[in-house]
Amino acid sequence: MPEPLVLGTMSRLFTELAARSEAAVPPALTAVALAVERQAKLNASNGEHPPRTPTPSSGDPAGPARISGSLVRAITHTPVHRTALGWEVKVGMAPGLYPYYNRATPSSLYAYYLEVTGVGKNRRRFPFLEPAFHMVARVSVYTIFAELYGAGWRTL
Repeated sequence: MPEPLVLGTMSRLFTELAARSEAAVPPALTAVALAVERQAKLNASNGEHPPRTPTPSSGDPAGPARISGSLVRAITHTPVHRTALGWEVKVGMAPGLYPYYNRATPSSLYAYYLEVTGVGKNRRRFPFLEPAFHMVARVSVYTIFAELYGAGWRTL
């Protein structure tokens, strides 16, 4: 039998709904961060070549080709945490990892060059993080949220 609608029933139901939704945020955002991280690692492995040889990757919008693997190993995510504006998780590069053939430039700085400024004389970009985010935001996030929040989450 349905619960009678008395004073405070709706307030209590929405409070319970808000609490259940808040509890589902960290697992949902962790799953999204893992999906972005996994896709970024795939994007950063577009072929393979030895150091100081031409890359087999075609460049923008294709990601870089793997040389030592340190760039791929440096892709990581932070734990989900609450901020003043809501929930936050970051996917990016771990600091302090260097390829075996170059101890002067950390993988995080090299990732910045590949993703943002471009490399070489023609400043060709090899983005891998931004395309990973966009792919997950357009495709995977709906499945992740539907699984964690229930079938009521519809795709647009």
